[in-house]
Amino acid sequence: THCYFPPLKVKIKKSLAKGTIFKGNKELKLVMPCVQSTKSLDNIVKEYMAYKIYEVISPFHFKTRMVSIEYTELKGKKDKIHKVKGFLIEDIDKVAKRENAKKMKRIVHPMEQDDIASAQNDFFQFLIGNTDYSTAYQHNQKLVFTSDFRTIPLPYDFDMSGLVDASYAVVSQVQGEVLSIESVTDRLYRGFKRDEAVFQEVRKQYLDKKSEVFEVIDGVKPHFDNEKEFMIARNFIEDFYNVLQNDNQFDMQIVRKARIK
Repeated sequence: THCYFPPLKVKIKKSLAKGTIFKGNKELKLVMPCVQSTKSLDNIVKEYMAYKIYEVISPFHFKTRMVSIEYTELKGKKDKIHKVKGFLIEDIDKVAKRENAKKMKRIVHPMEQDDIASAQNDFFQFLIGNTDYSTAYQHNQKLVFTSDFRTIPLPYDFDMSGLVDASYAVVSQVQGEVLSIESVTDRLYRGFKRDEAVFQEVRKQYLDKKSEVFEVIDGVKPHFDNEKEFMIARNFIEDFYNVLQNDNQFDMQIVRKARIK
């Protein structure tokens, strides 16, 4: 999609960052609404919410911060002012350094990536209703290699997810693979098959952190312009927990849907 406000890379000089909240950040990504509409401002908040939820799930996450942006569009004689919401995302180097890991460029098959971290990532993608990712091809994923020799996937870029439900979102076809769902708000588990014990451990982690996850969600509520949009997002995540709490649904929607190739 061609965005009206495309994401930008923000480079900060070390000398300018000194003594500010930007200290230690050389490069940040600035995410803004793709399209011009009032709903798209709440879409940005929902995507920000997704990042905040993953902070609760895994220590390997990108930290984010909401910002208010004022754009001046040069239009002939009269400039146009745009006031938009956005958020900043830290650089992968910062994440790797914090967790004593190194970023990886090379391709690593998902089954060679850490079991627990992979399942945490795949459950999260199912939680937000996202199929627009691939750990195999590092599509909307980064990989880091830890000091104890584990390859860990890190998710980012969730604007095609059912949680955000952007007007332009379509069901993703990573590497041309056509999926069995009609809408981005339909969930489909895209993780690989792992040992049953791995699935059960990660399921328990998510259930144990349910109250923490909803604390994060409710904490983001003041950023929303429209309370209805907030409730839609909240209920969407409640539906994920309904699957996790029901043995039969968990088996049908996650365990049996896990990929073999």
